[in-house]
Amino acid sequence: MFDSVLIANRGEIARRVIRTARRLNIRTIAVYSDADVDALHVREADHAVHIGPAPARESYLMLDNILRAAQQSGAEAIHPGYGFLSENADFAEKTIQLGVSWIGPPPSAIKAMGLKHNAKHLMREVGVAVTPGYMGEAQSETRLLTEAEAIGYPVLIKAVAGGGGKGMRKVVSAEDFVSALQSCKREAIASFGDDRVLLEKYISCPRHIEVQLFADNFGNVVHLFERDCSLQRRHQKIIEESPAPGMNAETRATICSAAIRAAKAVKYQGAGTVEFIADASEGLRPDRIWFMEMNTRLQVEHPVTEAVTGLDLVEWQFRIASGESLPLRQDEIRLNGHAMEARLYAENTRSGFLPSTGRLQHFCLPDNVRVDSAAEPGGIITSYYDPMIAKLITHEPTRKIAAAKLAQACESIEVWPVQTNAGFLARCLNVPDFVDGAVDTGFVSARLQALTMVPAPSQDTFRAAVSAFFNQNNSTVWSQPALSGLRLNTPEPAPILLDLNGEELSLSPRIGLISDCKTRSFRIGENIIVFEKGEAFAFTPTRGSAGAPEQEVEDGAIRSPMPGRIVDLPVIHGELVVQGQPLVTLEAMKMEHVMKAPFDAIVAKIHASLGDHVTESTLLLSLEKQDQ
Repeated sequence: MFDSVLIANRGEIARRVIRTARRLNIRTIAVYSDADVDALHVREADHAVHIGPAPARESYLMLDNILRAAQQSGAEAIHPGYGFLSENADFAEKTIQLGVSWIGPPPSAIKAMGLKHNAKHLMREVGVAVTPGYMGEAQSETRLLTEAEAIGYPVLIKAVAGGGGKGMRKVVSAEDFVSALQSCKREAIASFGDDRVLLEKYISCPRHIEVQLFADNFGNVVHLFERDCSLQRRHQKIIEESPAPGMNAETRATICSAAIRAAKAVKYQGAGTVEFIADASEGLRPDRIWFMEMNTRLQVEHPVTEAVTGLDLVEWQFRIASGESLPLRQDEIRLNGHAMEARLYAENTRSGFLPSTGRLQHFCLPDNVRVDSAAEPGGIITSYYDPMIAKLITHEPTRKIAAAKLAQACESIEVWPVQTNAGFLARCLNVPDFVDGAVDTGFVSARLQALTMVPAPSQDTFRAAVSAFFNQNNSTVWSQPALSGLRLNTPEPAPILLDLNGEELSLSPRIGLISDCKTRSFRIGENIIVFEKGEAFAFTPTRGSAGAPEQEVEDGAIRSPMPGRIVDLPVIHGELVVQGQPLVTLEAMKMEHVMKAPFDAIVAKIHASLGDHVTESTLLLSLEKQDQ
């Protein structure tokens, strides 16, 4: 076993590798960009090396910078994690040439499986069934259109170098084919630098099932059973589980043996995942499951396999990379219970799952399930990296119990002001069809409106908001008789006026006093935040409520209309500004949005700085109106 490892990644996977390395007494070396100077993975590692500016293309994707860090730190091995350079054959080759152990498959295996069409040709040669389609070199529009008609609509156009749902289009008729092809090629060249495509028969009831496997340097290959990753949004996984619901022994034997043949065909070593697409219109059948691609790295969803097998997959990676044989034989690996994982993303589910960024003023995750995360209270979610901020994993005797516990865990998540998909995940997990195992890759899209619609707050939420407001503004129930309504011969208590999403609500303080309110609520700035079933409801006192902000302050509050980065802040504290004068310029989604003074005023306070990444509704400036 080597003595030290450099982790060429960040976030939760870097922390995950550190945990196992520490248990094995391996010295850990983290790398970090400007944005990650104070990140948890940096603080937890034994040593850390700076590798460049915040953008990934200037830091985590700069293989020369990472190799230099390995040399400077004396690292004996490099673990690439997942994403970034984990499936970069050049990075693997240069690591090996440097005399550093590469914790991953041989570069030749990465290359063999890197392009989808090459991988599928190879799989056909070794007797692994592949999805019916076209994988030829001829790429003219005419030839591709002819091939699509021969396959039969609907078809999928897929970039040969694609992944993560990019460079993929479903086409239902010949009339739509050319425009979809052109769009797919544009996206493929922008994302992967390669606009070649392949065609596949579109499966009407597709299930995404993958097999986790391990291979050592002595030709031994084992599988660690399958995972079902069918629950996706925009072709990206959000909930994964093992074993696959409805899996029978015959189909499991078919796909697991196919995965092992795939690994042996490329002389694989280390951890890998072979992904299959299944036509589940008549249940899972061995003759209706086809090879899709192979991921030559550890997967995001590896914790569910760890849960059902009781194994540490990162430890296996370390042992195989250091020259040891597989720790267990196939007949020694057991499948125990059911595990399920949900990916918590910083995103606005009601606006097309757009990423949400900013500081985590309040951040609380459940403590009764496994949580893999690198986020912490006060930390910043930037726009530079993937918006996944945590993985929640349950392991129970049955699937229904695992799903119920995971739903409860998602409902208990509390994050503010960054938006998350916690409520969305909980709603997915509670859909009766999901509970019954009736899942496919179209599950979310078929129910998108219902799953992304946030339910109205319950009475408990209103009670919590009123209680929080009342308790913050009144030292005792006797000190404010007009509000308390508890003293004799006093008028009816004045209503509390709270704004929720632009709607003014008139609530009696009594509803907050009658109930033994157990719903969690917080006062953050002028907002009262109440969390319910994974959603954050922000109540703001309006004019007319006791303790509400003065109207002048409200009028002078310049807030960000959306998440973004401040690229221009041309005013200073105390400056006199006139109506229409630019105050702040926000860059969001590659466009600039200028916020202007609503009236003549003095800049009373500046709450943000140039370069800050802010969330929607973040207070940027406070203005004091000038008397006419």
